[in-house]
Amino acid sequence: MPIAWLDLTVEDAGTVRDFYAAVAGWTPEPVPMGGYDDYSMVAGGEPVAGICHARGGNADLPPVWLPYFEVASLDESLAAVQALGGEVLVQPRAAGAGVRYAVVRDPGGAAAALAETVQSA
Repeated sequence: MPIAWLDLTVEDAGTVRDFYAAVAGWTPEPVPMGGYDDYSMVAGGEPVAGICHARGGNADLPPVWLPYFEVASLDESLAAVQALGGEVLVQPRAAGAGVRYAVVRDPGGAAAALAETVQSA
């Protein structure tokens, strides 16, 4: 499973955005969320990570750097998570056009997101 994306969800995304802009040299680009902005962090002209406020659809995400692992079938992967002693923390949801994801915890306690690209009919 390649890492498709990294997100960090925190209470004060603006302060954390500025921290990583200074520390990592990333350039923030606002992502409108309907009343506030989250941020896509850009390095070398390419988006490399997201820094999000813990509100709206992100309110229940843990405040950790969360890798998004690309999977062929989200439903099959979630069945394997549960069969192998993991836990689904956030049920499947859409993340923009054509992407579904869910957040899971592995048997060791680490959280990650599993994401699939949904082919349009």
